[in-house]
Amino acid sequence: MEVSADLRIGELARRTGVSPELLRAWERRYGLLRPERSSGGYRLYSAEDERRVGKMTGALGRGISAAEAAKLALGNAVDLPSAGTLVEALVAFDDVGAHAALDRLLSSLTLESVLRDSVLPALRDLGERWQSGQITIAQEHFASNLLRGRMLGLARGWDRGSGPRALLACPAGEQHDISLIAFGLALREHGWRITYIGTDTPVATIAETARALRPDLVVMAAVDPLRFSACVEELRDVSAQFPVALAGAGAGKELAAQIGATYLAEGSVEAAAAIASLERP
Repeated sequence: MEVSADLRIGELARRTGVSPELLRAWERRYGLLRPERSSGGYRLYSAEDERRVGKMTGALGRGISAAEAAKLALGNAVDLPSAGTLVEALVAFDDVGAHAALDRLLSSLTLESVLRDSVLPALRDLGERWQSGQITIAQEHFASNLLRGRMLGLARGWDRGSGPRALLACPAGEQHDISLIAFGLALREHGWRITYIGTDTPVATIAETARALRPDLVVMAAVDPLRFSACVEELRDVSAQFPVALAGAGAGKELAAQIGATYLAEGSVEAAAAIASLERP
């Protein structure tokens, strides 16, 4: 059945919410649109073109890269590794397989999508398996170190630019920082600059660094609530000078209110989006 092409690009743009410039780029780069020429020489688009644009924008909204989204819109299958595939490679000490899975994900999806849907779920799965005795401490350490290394590699240069600055650290005694790194990477995607101090940092050191850098936000994360409860007065002093946010399983709404801080209750990627949506946290 022949599909009539009767839409000018302006009308296609209006119907799909995609600018004419971007539509032309998708046509040129991916062959997404297949216009016909009118007798007057105008490029005309069909309802099938409109459908493909809709599928493309839907895939982009799920965090799929433009190239992979175009493949889906054109009816070509996209086979991406799942969080489960990544976990199985990690627990098998399969360095090559784990890096290959991450490479494929990072080349096909946005960084936020990879963090939210693959890396962080993999970490939760690994933690649950370790707590239940399904994997050894060696497997958990191997997996955490590999993922942490890849994420820090992605963090190179995350302090460049002119956007607002966030200072990230874990308080004294806290060694778990992968979720905080993920938060920093996601916040960087929103144009923020990141200064990362790292694990096991005394609050006095965090405060000293904040006074030197004057960040727009200080974010501290901990898994163990004792890491925060041991330094409530110091935390209150910092929050009196700078906007402070607390994150991680060791934080809570009550503690944040007690010291005058914001409590980041959401996941790392969602919390970063929430912070970025504010003019000033």
